[in-house]
Amino acid sequence: MSPVSVDKIRIVDKDMAMKLGDKKLGEIPAIGSISKVGDYAIQSVKGELYWVAPLVHRDAIKWITNLNGTNGYIMVSATNPQDVRLVQSLDGKQIKIVYQEEAYFLQDLHRHIYLNGVINYGMTEFTFEIDDNGRPYWVVSLYDHQIGYGGANAVGTAVVDAQTGEVNVYSIEDTPKWVDRIQPESFVVDQIRDWGLYVNGFLNSVISEEGVLLPSEGTSLVYGNDGKSYWYTGITSSGSEESTVGFMLVDSRTKEAKLYMQTGATEVAAMSTAEGKVQEKEYQATFPVMYNILGKPTYVLGLKDKAGLVKMVAFVSVEDYSMIGLGETKQEAYRSYKEVLEAEGNDIQIDKNEELQTIEGTISRISQDIKDGDAAYYFTLSNSNELIFTATSKVSDELPLTMVGDKVIVSYDKTNSKVISISEFDNNNLGSKKSDNEKDKKENEKTKEVE
Repeated sequence: MSPVSVDKIRIVDKDMAMKLGDKKLGEIPAIGSISKVGDYAIQSVKGELYWVAPLVHRDAIKWITNLNGTNGYIMVSATNPQDVRLVQSLDGKQIKIVYQEEAYFLQDLHRHIYLNGVINYGMTEFTFEIDDNGRPYWVVSLYDHQIGYGGANAVGTAVVDAQTGEVNVYSIEDTPKWVDRIQPESFVVDQIRDWGLYVNGFLNSVISEEGVLLPSEGTSLVYGNDGKSYWYTGITSSGSEESTVGFMLVDSRTKEAKLYMQTGATEVAAMSTAEGKVQEKEYQATFPVMYNILGKPTYVLGLKDKAGLVKMVAFVSVEDYSMIGLGETKQEAYRSYKEVLEAEGNDIQIDKNEELQTIEGTISRISQDIKDGDAAYYFTLSNSNELIFTATSKVSDELPLTMVGDKVIVSYDKTNSKVISISEFDNNNLGSKKSDNEKDKKENEKTKEVE
């Protein structure tokens, strides 16, 4: 699993996206009174992850009085809960979602596709997606039965323009690249379950259950560094509730499956651990997504309050779920998690695909703060007073000795945050003193040799 930037980690789950979307819609009473937000689907739009949902008719009466369609769709960033958009126009033209599952008669989406010639395949998973230009479509998975009336398997897609109703039928290979999901989630989960359950035959699955593997609770759509989307699920052995033997990634377009053998905690165990760390706050954990953080397989999840808003972020090690980093932001949680790994003697590796920014300057202000028993140093540089840099002495032994006026070199990951957690620190003043001492030592050794 490829390393990712902390800024790209998603913390907004579907439930939170629904709340944020409803709040956004409620800001415009004229629209909220006749429309509601439909089902959300996560997707990549120009490389950024968003939860996207159409505005749909509330009931039959609202459909009759608005036959020209509903007014646009909602976009909620999966990485930034402050980024919520109600998109009502495109290229200066108003967006109207005419064809939808909540419409009737000839505007009913299922009937519309059927009347346009899609009669030889089954239809499932009607997903609302937008292309990279923001134009709305319905993507419907087409399937056929491979074994009599069973063994449903996706064979292509029907892509419907939500405004004009134009229907295009594609094979899996020819489906437009912006379409994130072709393989229905239910089909993938069922086939993984059958693969693991009957690995040694039907009788074994009922009696001894030797070698039986099962998908863990919950499936999520994740995005790789290769730009592809995958259905993710943990794989557990029969009877195991808190540990996994690995996880599986299934290409959501081609259904190519890969099993990664990685023992560790299940998603549910990670959620319980994170909730237990802040049990006095009664936060609820979101379903985690696995990332490669600092070279370690790591669950990343949000902790929500009773209002459904993310208040904290948790990084939980898959290999040992007692190692956990918490913070009010992703950057704080990342920093805490890094310190926990280092304290336990883990060899961590900075993400190789993340180029470090380096800045050289003079310390203008520096101060120390105690957080959870650890000393953290905050400082600014004279040539970049708008930025605040922070680190512990674990980053460098020179930090506790640094004073105002010292010339330093700082390296850090690219980020838009004002408070930056640094990765490397070098004090030139201390370095010069150190080099002078080494020169004096060498000169003394030479003098002794001459004598």
